[in-house]
Amino acid sequence: MRFADRIQAGRDLAAALREMQRTEDLPDPLVLALPRGGVPVAAEVARALHAPLDVLVARKIGLPGRPEYGVGAIAGEDPPVYDATALEMLGLTEDRLASTVARERAEMHRRQDLYRGNRPEPRVAGRSVIVVDDGLATGVTARAALRYIRRQQPARLVLAVPVGSPQAVTSLGHEADTVVCLHQPVVFEAVGLWYEDFPQISDEEVTEALHMTTTH
Repeated sequence: MRFADRIQAGRDLAAALREMQRTEDLPDPLVLALPRGGVPVAAEVARALHAPLDVLVARKIGLPGRPEYGVGAIAGEDPPVYDATALEMLGLTEDRLASTVARERAEMHRRQDLYRGNRPEPRVAGRSVIVVDDGLATGVTARAALRYIRRQQPARLVLAVPVGSPQAVTSLGHEADTVVCLHQPVVFEAVGLWYEDFPQISDEEVTEALHMTTTH
């Protein structure tokens, strides 16, 4: 199973969440996208659920020299969330990653300012919060995001993705109340392999998507 693009993936995911909305209690829903790739997916979900859309900027902490290999992540001003097993296997300490964390936190702040401007963060307490990304590989970024939201006491916390590794989906079941994942290929490798068209998403596309919705 491959998705044509993030728009199709978002519509398929929205259909599953509409069914959840119909059969279960999802009070006062709020859709939070993990930018950049999660934004086109989340926009379709927000549209289908008639829910506001906003972003939750979380940043992966990459392996020094191999930034694409995530060993941790940050969200908000919370301390980093690390994959302890990966750190041990790689012989890394948190201290050695301090400069990477500082760099990623600065980039996180830049994106928050760019995407949100002067708007405050949306109210989370007592709401059904649906965190959306375009896929889960290790799941470490989603883990940081979910923990950040959980501290704000949502009524229900849902993680929704079109595709994810079975290991990541299982591990994140302890962080969210519900994980919705349409496709869990046994041999996963990378998120982009499960899309026919998987372009980079620009900052401009993120801000345009947010301007097309009403956040409250």
